[in-house]
Amino acid sequence: MEFKKGCGWKACYDEERNLYTFERSGCGYYHLYEITAEMYEALKEGMSDEDSYHLTKDAWHLYMDVDDRCGPPYTVVLDHDYEKLCPWAKVVSSGNVWPDELTDAAVEIFESEKNNREQRRKKREEREERKKKE
Repeated sequence: MEFKKGCGWKACYDEERNLYTFERSGCGYYHLYEITAEMYEALKEGMSDEDSYHLTKDAWHLYMDVDDRCGPPYTVVLDHDYEKLCPWAKVVSSGNVWPDELTDAAVEIFESEKNNREQRRKKREEREERKKKE
């Protein structure tokens, strides 16, 4: 695995899986993303968190944990495979994980999560099919 680091972020290129992933963290937030090769190449060692965010804001959001004192801390799992996709990450969790139904609704409502809609819809259909079979 190849890594790049900056202030508040770390990116990984897994050459065995041809997979690019990205971690952002700071006071009150923690995020994991799957990014494109182009995003990875544009990230520069030592780049600020703000600059890295602008490069990766349209990436596929995998996971987030928020503890920003604006309410109770919470964790949102947007892709349940985040641990497989980012085995290198030092994942932060409040332990208060949103249920899938709430996460699905948030993805549908928030413009910032529009890149996750297709994936979440597919996963929701799979969950519903499993429930029907049970």
